Amino acid sequence: MDLRVPHGAAIGDVATEYSRWANVPPSGVLYTRTGQRLAVETGLAAAGVVSGTVLVLAPPPAPTGVAPGARGPGGRGHRADRSGRAAGRAAPVAPAVVTGWCAVAAVALVLAGAVAALTAAPRGDALLPPGAAGAAVLCLAVPVLLALLPIGPWHAARALSAPAAAAAAAIVVSYDPAPERLPTALGIAGLAAALAAAVVRALDLRAEEGLRVWMVAGTGVFAVAFLAALLDVPPQGVFAVVLVAATFAARFVPLLAVDVPDQYLLDLERLAVTAWSARERPRGRRTRTVVPVDDVAAVARRAGRSVDAAAVAVAVLAPASSALLLAATDRRVDQVGALVLVALAAASLLLAARSFRHRLARAALRAAGLGAAGVAGVVWWARDLAGGGGLLAVVTAWLVVGGAVLVLVAVAAGRGWRSAWWARRAEVAEAVCSAAVVAALVPASGAVAALWKLTG
Repeated sequence: MDLRVPHGAAIGDVATEYSRWANVPPSGVLYTRTGQRLAVETGLAAAGVVSGTVLVLAPPPAPTGVAPGARGPGGRGHRADRSGRAAGRAAPVAPAVVTGWCAVAAVALVLAGAVAALTAAPRGDALLPPGAAGAAVLCLAVPVLLALLPIGPWHAARALSAPAAAAAAAIVVSYDPAPERLPTALGIAGLAAALAAAVVRALDLRAEEGLRVWMVAGTGVFAVAFLAALLDVPPQGVFAVVLVAATFAARFVPLLAVDVPDQYLLDLERLAVTAWSARERPRGRRTRTVVPVDDVAAVARRAGRSVDAAAVAVAVLAPASSALLLAATDRRVDQVGALVLVALAAASLLLAARSFRHRLARAALRAAGLGAAGVAGVVWWARDLAGGGGLLAVVTAWLVVGGAVLVLVAVAAGRGWRSAWWARRAEVAEAVCSAAVVAALVPASGAVAALWKLTG
């Protein structure tokens, strides 16, 4: 920092002022650029310091028995975060084994709810289906109730599976065998997951990023299904919109994940001059000019967790919506549009994964692209075989296998598209696929068949 001080000021006074501007404890020790220590009581003129001299402020020596960087009894103490815990006593991070088992438990809960919904007997006017399906709803409510108790060192990993249990229970209660009512049941399940995530997040903030993704994804699915029911949109239109939203989420979530506190944003008008001493000194207690490193690291970690959680949500929504979209289409023009939409969405996700530096997010987006293409190939193959065809099934299988091999070769050879030439081509290809996804939404959603009915 450029400080303008009187020529006859003492070294100790300059060090104190410099410490105040740098927001560090005053040490009173200044060194020259070559490492020569300047006496505290010596003046600037006597020490040979002239205009433009670079001085280095030494950190204060740590007291005996206190680790460097720690605060003593007279310091400010640990800074508390939003959850009320001290920064020095942060919650332990769940190991990969615990997180993996919680993910497996979430998948098992969803599968259990799907099986119970498909095998449930008609419940009539009763709130819960009779028999085993009603017992399954009560069992699925247990993980949600356990997640409301913020106890245990690994509660954050366990809380992320609670919305899955709520969604599974809502599926069992709201499922109807009629195909046109499936989007409504899925929308109710998304709303139940969002409500469960909101309640758990209100009680404990240790899994805030993942629960926020649950809330946004569940509310989005419910909004799409609700609007489709009001506008009488066919089920394939709902699944096509969800697939497109999941595809674009991979591009826009990183832009929204970084949330910098307002007090750390720079004021461009006050940076119009170069010298710090020429700036108007802020009045009040907000005299910081340096952002703490710990706060910068906390913002980066929070943004990384948000990106990872969003990528995992895309890895779930993309294959599921692709399979439901292809299964819901019955007209030939809709089937071709749905197949093109799924192929373009898979290509866009695979290309978007190259720009992510987090391993989990990159792997999740690649799994989303390959999963969407694989599920689409399996559904299309099964439908073609059931109709007596064979050539289209073979071509689809070769396309899926070839796409997987190309992705593996690209990753092994380029290691994330390090070549600038290939990176530019990949950026152009990703933009083209994303634009084509919007165009393919029209035939895939059944809009063409609806126009034919209106004009016929």
